[in-house]
Amino acid sequence: MSGATIDTSAMSFTSEPLIGKVIWNDLITEDLKAARRFYSELFGWTFDPSTTPDGRPYLLARSGPVYVAGMVELESDTAGITESRWLPYVSVSDVDASVSRATAAGATVAVAAKDLRVGRVAVIIDREGAVIGLARSHIGDPDDSTTAKAIGRVVWTELLSNAPLSAAQFYRDVIGYTAQSVKRASGEYIVLSHQERDRAGILKNPSEQAAPVWLTYFGVEDPRMAARRVEALGGRVILWPSPQLRHGTMAVVTDPTGALLVLSEVDT
Repeated sequence: MSGATIDTSAMSFTSEPLIGKVIWNDLITEDLKAARRFYSELFGWTFDPSTTPDGRPYLLARSGPVYVAGMVELESDTAGITESRWLPYVSVSDVDASVSRATAAGATVAVAAKDLRVGRVAVIIDREGAVIGLARSHIGDPDDSTTAKAIGRVVWTELLSNAPLSAAQFYRDVIGYTAQSVKRASGEYIVLSHQERDRAGILKNPSEQAAPVWLTYFGVEDPRMAARRVEALGGRVILWPSPQLRHGTMAVVTDPTGALLVLSEVDT
């Protein structure tokens, strides 16, 4: 990103990378104007204008004083990214080395490693087809106090996988996670951690028709009310909150441009 004055005075950063932490999320959207309106109304985000290195508009989204995401309009020729989606970026110690390990393990490269103003990034498509970014920040990673769970912020990241055990091995090899299986009412769940901090999860894909995907969870006070708001703003509810779905604490929705996201209850 370039062309914006970035005020990070309300945020704290680490001197060393927080390996395995999702440190940024980009919305790659087919309609930047519609996406801006939707997320402003849904989460109360404000936006600082910026540009990509090739000069395209790029919006920096804030929740209060904290930057939470970026938004950029979809490039029609971007390999492997053919529709609106949320794209998480995971912190790694060396982007190029992680890309090499990923391709050796069966992944393909959607965006080759490149330097941006704030760090070096790449985007890969894992061997099941799920898209994820890799990042090494030049300014440090936002620490866990800066990214603490709150309404309007990213609160969790989760892979829906057709082969969870194989996916866990892939991300252990590529990123350096440790993986632990836990029992939940909905079945087996794999927690991905690094240095004893839980950073992401893997869940068996509940639908054979749905492609494997990384899901980004956003904090809301009331998932059902938030889902109704999504519909009023032109989005679509895929799964309403129900006792069978994490005890009614979440809803799965799309924004008006088709990007999938999860609304997750957080304490206020």
